[in-house]
Amino acid sequence: MAITTCVFDAYGTLFDVAAAARQAAAEPDFSQLQGTWPALAEHWRQKQLQYTWLRAVTDAHCDFWDVTQDGLDWALEKTGLAGDAALRERLLALYWELQSYPEVPDMLRALKTAGRATAILSNGSPDMLQGAAASAGIEALLDDTLSVETVGVFKPDARVYDLVGKRFGCAKENVLFVSSNGWDAACATGYGFTTAWVNRAGEPVDRLPWKPAHILPDLKGVAELSDQI
Repeated sequence: MAITTCVFDAYGTLFDVAAAARQAAAEPDFSQLQGTWPALAEHWRQKQLQYTWLRAVTDAHCDFWDVTQDGLDWALEKTGLAGDAALRERLLALYWELQSYPEVPDMLRALKTAGRATAILSNGSPDMLQGAAASAGIEALLDDTLSVETVGVFKPDARVYDLVGKRFGCAKENVLFVSSNGWDAACATGYGFTTAWVNRAGEPVDRLPWKPAHILPDLKGVAELSDQI
């Protein structure tokens, strides 16, 4: 078995989803976030994910941008910041300009140098993903950006993972799928990909029928791992 294609989840894996709240908190107009931005960012992300799962199982798909706004509205109310229209507008604007984690460009560059195809496979809508990749300056290091909008259902539906083989013509065992979401990496293992979970926070492994094949503290070791498999 040889890895020919390395595919990455986007939000939380390549792009720092806490960056929007952190950056807003550093701006003078939104000083009210200084003590609460970590909680806001966490609530926002968790609700965003939960809403994708609920929409997937109830066949109520919508654009990821709608889910992102719904998650933020819940998080703002949870943290006592509902009704601040200027703050909401600023946070949503910053979400289109998320920073990548610092090791991302060098990691992708190493994979490209080794001759591997690289791609994003994400719940994000195409325009959101293109905006984030452009903002992070990694567009040229990706062969493609694959969005669930092609199939109209969120991960971990198998039809989403099918997009990789259809695009690159590779077998499942030739794919290294990397995600910061333990459930995503686990479900991709069940699908047949070789997987790596980027467990930045040191969380326990999810109790699911499958487990990630590899666990990494960050993305620095992805190129080396793809050589070893």
